[in-house]
Amino acid sequence: MGTFAPSPTETDATRLTDSHGRVIHDLRVSITDRCNYKCVYCRTGEHGAQFAELKIEEYLRLISLFVSLGITKVRLTGGEPLLRRGLIELVQQLARMRTSYGDPLSLALTTNGHLLDGLAQPLKDAGLHRVTVSMDAVEEPTFERITRVPGSFQAVLRGVRAAQAAGLTPVKINCVLLRGFNDDQVEGFAEFARRENVIVRFIEFMPLEEDRLWSPQIVVSLREIVDRINRVIPLVELPPNDPGETARRYTFADGRGEIGIIAPVTQAFCGACSRVRLTSDGKIRTCLFSQAEHDLYGRLRAGEGDAALREYITRTVDGKEARHHIGEPGFLKPSRSMVHIGG
Repeated sequence: MGTFAPSPTETDATRLTDSHGRVIHDLRVSITDRCNYKCVYCRTGEHGAQFAELKIEEYLRLISLFVSLGITKVRLTGGEPLLRRGLIELVQQLARMRTSYGDPLSLALTTNGHLLDGLAQPLKDAGLHRVTVSMDAVEEPTFERITRVPGSFQAVLRGVRAAQAAGLTPVKINCVLLRGFNDDQVEGFAEFARRENVIVRFIEFMPLEEDRLWSPQIVVSLREIVDRINRVIPLVELPPNDPGETARRYTFADGRGEIGIIAPVTQAFCGACSRVRLTSDGKIRTCLFSQAEHDLYGRLRAGEGDAALREYITRTVDGKEARHHIGEPGFLKPSRSMVHIGG
């Protein structure tokens, strides 16, 4: 497999921006929409892919175009990316890329953690920097009721600890909260963050599921989460790591442990959004809630050269939406559910 890198003519500190003045430097790439879990709030269908998956070489070609335009962070997602053959080789090639600023790419991966125990060290050796594990309960029966996979809780716990041992740190745990479903796990996750030395991030439930489950009443808000944890272990808010960070950060009053809260519903952060997505079949999505997709891979297959493809990416990103419209009259869910968009 050849080495992919930005063209030497594209290395002069390029900035990819949209028409609202936001600098886009974060690319999320779904490398499969297959998943070995059937989480009840996410999907009800079969494990197989709904949309086509590209070859590893094709993902590398498309990612290298984004990198040449100023992308500095790449996160691999799914579906479940650890199911994808060629993942280690993909990470190895991405680790050799340099941004248009001359620095190594920041490489991360989001996973359900089920296969992470055996892959954490190979991924670290290949050049991956960090992992985020989706984990929606800290009580085993609740966790396995959500995933509908026996033995999943212990497998994920082993994966989290293997990631820590491999140095894929800080390990972040993402928990999507649904009222009346797993919102009783909040205080337990606060203790888990402290005990396991991980960063737990609670995420407000968004209308991205396959079924029509979402309603405002199901959302557990940032304010409620903070109030509940404060009653058990007082929190102190931390400054953001960078202006485009999606999570509000908190540590505990004794300085041990950290949690984050991602609140796209009650405290939208669209004004500082710095990301764009590439689906597993090679389409650009400029927002999770986009109604339109932009077929970058189709143009590559049609034989367009790198210069034309870069121009298409630039034009597409320029049209990135100002914000989502969750909860507003006339709001429409995106054309794909979250598992088919990429986390």
